[in-house]
Amino acid sequence: MRIFQSARIFTISTMIAIALPCLAGEVAVLKNGFSIRHERHEVVGEVTRLYTSADGSSFVDIPTAELDHFESAPDLPPSNASATASRLPAPPPVVHTPANRTLGAGAAASFRPAPKADITAVVKDASGRYQLDPDLVNSVIKAESGFNVRARSPKGAQGLMQLMPGTATQLGVPNAFDPQSNVDGGTKYLRELLERYNFDLVKALAAYNAGPQRVERFGGVPPYYETRAYVARIVRDFNKKKLAEQKAKKNPAASASSKKNSQVSATAAPNKTEQGKTASAKN
Repeated sequence: MRIFQSARIFTISTMIAIALPCLAGEVAVLKNGFSIRHERHEVVGEVTRLYTSADGSSFVDIPTAELDHFESAPDLPPSNASATASRLPAPPPVVHTPANRTLGAGAAASFRPAPKADITAVVKDASGRYQLDPDLVNSVIKAESGFNVRARSPKGAQGLMQLMPGTATQLGVPNAFDPQSNVDGGTKYLRELLERYNFDLVKALAAYNAGPQRVERFGGVPPYYETRAYVARIVRDFNKKKLAEQKAKKNPAASASSKKNSQVSATAAPNKTEQGKTASAKN
């Protein structure tokens, strides 16, 4: 009788263990540095499908060429696993439900950045609303996400202007992966930082990257390589655009001719030369 009860208890315990979802899962690390937590994965054509639910009802498709490697996800603490999961931001790519989860090889298109024409219009609208130069906002977006509307950093920053979930909430951004909402919130935040530091662009950019508390703690740009490189990259790119704009105004005919020649040659040499001149002008 005791043997039967022990076997019965073992069977029930085994069934319960099998029914429980695996909290460990995997982490897919992309070549751009971003990561996506999921339960399991499989290759489907030219994309790798990451199942974000244990039963496989929800998943995201990532171009296989954009994946670097997989890691074992750390276990969530049993006591607050559900609470932690509820606070985690949704994965950046589109989550496919059973109604539309049958996809072909073209599914990778959903992870490409929105057309630049659309982003240009969004940036122009937000810049006009908060009275900032569109070139500056574009330079920030280029440094933050490379114009990838689905970008997500390992620390959780999301979207074109890489808004942290808490910052997005404070700015009234309901969906950080929506280009219009993200750029509107990021531009508003950049404007607030500029006003806070009396329109000192370097301090405002440093605060955007490292946080206002660190800028105030160090009295300027924090001594972090990442922040200093970030500020320099944006200032250099912004200056490059302004110098090109000034040259175009001074000599429109030469500018049109130069543009035509660059289109014919299709080389990157003019861009590198221009960047070097801008860097020298900044120094």
